[in-house]
Amino acid sequence: MEKKYTDYDAVIIGAGPGGIYAAYRLAEQTPKNKHLKIAIIDKGKKLIDRHCPSKEKNIKCINCKICAIMEGFGGCGAVSDFKFPITNDFGGTLWEKVGKPKALELMYYVDHINKDILEKKGITIPTLFSSRKSKFRKLCTQNNLHLLDAEIRHLGTDLGQIVMQELYDILCKADVDFYFETRVTSIEYTPTPAGDNTYIIHSDNATWQAHNVIISAGRSGSKWLGQVCKELNISTISNRVDIGVRVELPEEIFSHITDELYESKIVYKTKTYEDNVRTFCMNPRGAVVTENVDGYITVNGHSYEDERLKTNNTNFALLCSKHFTQPFNNSNEYGESIVRLSNMLGGGVIVQRFGDLIRGKRSTSARIEDSTVTPTLQAEPGDLSLVLPKRILDNIIEMLYALDKIAPGTANDDTLLYGVEVKFYNMEVDVTENLEAKAYPGLFIIGDGSGHTHSLSQSAASGVHVADVILQR
Repeated sequence: MEKKYTDYDAVIIGAGPGGIYAAYRLAEQTPKNKHLKIAIIDKGKKLIDRHCPSKEKNIKCINCKICAIMEGFGGCGAVSDFKFPITNDFGGTLWEKVGKPKALELMYYVDHINKDILEKKGITIPTLFSSRKSKFRKLCTQNNLHLLDAEIRHLGTDLGQIVMQELYDILCKADVDFYFETRVTSIEYTPTPAGDNTYIIHSDNATWQAHNVIISAGRSGSKWLGQVCKELNISTISNRVDIGVRVELPEEIFSHITDELYESKIVYKTKTYEDNVRTFCMNPRGAVVTENVDGYITVNGHSYEDERLKTNNTNFALLCSKHFTQPFNNSNEYGESIVRLSNMLGGGVIVQRFGDLIRGKRSTSARIEDSTVTPTLQAEPGDLSLVLPKRILDNIIEMLYALDKIAPGTANDDTLLYGVEVKFYNMEVDVTENLEAKAYPGLFIIGDGSGHTHSLSQSAASGVHVADVILQR
């Protein structure tokens, strides 16, 4: 029998950073004489219950029904890495909606929340790294590389989970209702004669009613959100898909850069095609991990702040963005086709030595074992040239040689390449400056699922922004 829950002031769909910080802001700023009733619905589990068998048993992904890496409280960032870049140069286009000063103000606010939680627990606050006055900017420019401006605070998977768990406890004390392992199936809008917003949110066995709905579905919910937009006739614009590999090499090769910047976001325009290739998600002394996105196995990376958990390797992604308009306009479907090919040939993630790739050889277990770089992920040795389109592969190879000029050793034979890494983005949803769906007052679409943010910091900031909009009404 379907359960019906009481009327809520706000129902938040998705317990990733956008939804969490929206709920925190609503609970924090609610006037003392008014109690906002808030609910958060997520298809994953509580943070404490998120356990990945492939990580804990060092085995390949077994396609769990609920992916502990991608779904659950804290979103995918809570268990893969916890990095907050404060910048308008990358990580999304929130500034296009709220303005650049406001976007930075929101990100600094989120950073303040994280710092305050750690300080109250007596934990030393990790450094806020900045590339704005870095000595490496000149070195990059001299080698046709562009170092983007950013301040970055890396909490690591370990400190990130402390922050997320504390936020969960705070929200529970504020009487926020949580509904885990619950999949929303549809959303109905029923305007009233009085002009009030009334939304009915359905799952397989329950129904909620709310005046405001905040959808923060994340990248893993992009397909679901696309269906919701179709049902409600909300306009979307074709977005991009990022395709590439994850590079793993000895930490010494990039240490002169990572010691100062932690993560360097570097863009290179290739000479062959004039395409942009960029570094993404750099993890000094981190580990390469897998992700399960709708049953497709891709590669990612993470790292810890605790010195005892660090490795001897650094990893980062090299990504090329692809947009499609006519006659084909589904960028995610293109990315999925490449992931399917990788999964078919390698049973998941494929790893290859750079030297083997250049010489047209398939890497073998024996050559990987003889490598001077010890892999941090159990992956199938193979040939990435059979998976990645030639143009993308040419761009990646050219980028590795370019990086070798500022970090000698990057293009060594034993450098490991894991594939494929794909970042799926939802179709960019047509929303107002309040991140509110046009023609649907009180329906807010935020975070990475909206297509407007692509980072933990901007996703969280978008949640704070819509919370303030709700509070001011």
